[in-house]
Amino acid sequence: MGSQIAVVGGSLGGLTAACLLRDDGHDVTVYERSSVELEQRGAGIGFLPATYRYLQTRRALDISTISIETPFIRYLNRDGSIAHESEHRYLFSSWNTVYRSLLDQFDRDRYLLGHDLIGFETGATGSTLEFSNGVSAKCELLVAADGIGSLVRTSLQPEAQPTYAGYVAWRGMVPEQELDPVIAAQLCDAITYFVFANSHILVYPIPNVDGSVAVGERLINFVWYRNYLKGGDVDDLLTDSNGVRRELSVPPGMVSEEHVAELRAFAAARLPPTIAALVLATKQPFLQVIYDIEIDRMVFDRVVLLGDAAFAARPHAAAGTAKAADDGWTLAAALSEGRDVDAALAGWEPVQLRLGRDLLERTRRIGRRSQVENTWTPGDPEFIFGLHRPGD
Repeated sequence: MGSQIAVVGGSLGGLTAACLLRDDGHDVTVYERSSVELEQRGAGIGFLPATYRYLQTRRALDISTISIETPFIRYLNRDGSIAHESEHRYLFSSWNTVYRSLLDQFDRDRYLLGHDLIGFETGATGSTLEFSNGVSAKCELLVAADGIGSLVRTSLQPEAQPTYAGYVAWRGMVPEQELDPVIAAQLCDAITYFVFANSHILVYPIPNVDGSVAVGERLINFVWYRNYLKGGDVDDLLTDSNGVRRELSVPPGMVSEEHVAELRAFAAARLPPTIAALVLATKQPFLQVIYDIEIDRMVFDRVVLLGDAAFAARPHAAAGTAKAADDGWTLAAALSEGRDVDAALAGWEPVQLRLGRDLLERTRRIGRRSQVENTWTPGDPEFIFGLHRPGD
């Protein structure tokens, strides 16, 4: 007999877990706080195997229809010449494209929008959930996939607070047809890096907002890591154009004009010409604060923490969505082994704790080397993307 499972948080990790658990015969409902289906404007992702595994193996989706392959890793010098180039296959997609693909695989009548969790009581046999819309629900197993600001994690492990890494990720994207064709061609066949003092920027192609991966219709995406001092500097940066202090990110169109102007001026002065042209052509750059979250436990009776609700690792391994998906795959496998729920969770937890800690430490090390120590050498294999280790 399947269990009654509530998944709180309907992003990529929550959806992957929900699909897998549903496929295994469990009664699964997803509760999403947003009143509308989710959207992250311009968020490109490294498309690692754990992220696309469900779509490819369970739904036989041709992943080339939702991702873009780049055959090279390329590093540029300041003058735009190539400092290093090597063959390495990556797949890139966008958060929106993968989200829509996963949502299409789940039952829409069990994906409940407008359900913002405000409280819960949990015990040895299940949980009672309370939502801001007045709805309450019971479940035998609560899967908390409610992200970096997780109410469930904060309630159960209040000492596990986000820790500012000392830098933010500026992001933006430009339709390739809006760039000079020569520049677009140079930035579409590789992941392109420029590494310089206390900073680095990477560029890669992603699907368009409508999901198109056709040549000429793609977006070219950049992620630029820049240091800001904790306190006044980062507080000023996170105060949006309406004077509201944001916590995790400032969305497109809301970054103050002063900071956008500074970003563009710095790009023109310091970046290689092709990458500078991309940044300057970005109409609405936005930013995300880089935080670490580390926990001691992922299981609390019949409650499990999954994805960013458990560990928030820096993006340098491109493994955030892959880690959330892997949590879902391993959870479903543990519950399907015929043991009782408590025994299954007890076996699942230490393996995923180890994976989360290893990933967090690896991304912290990359952050130190790039943003503080300046020991990132172009072509260093440690910086290859991967969930379990570089390249894997």
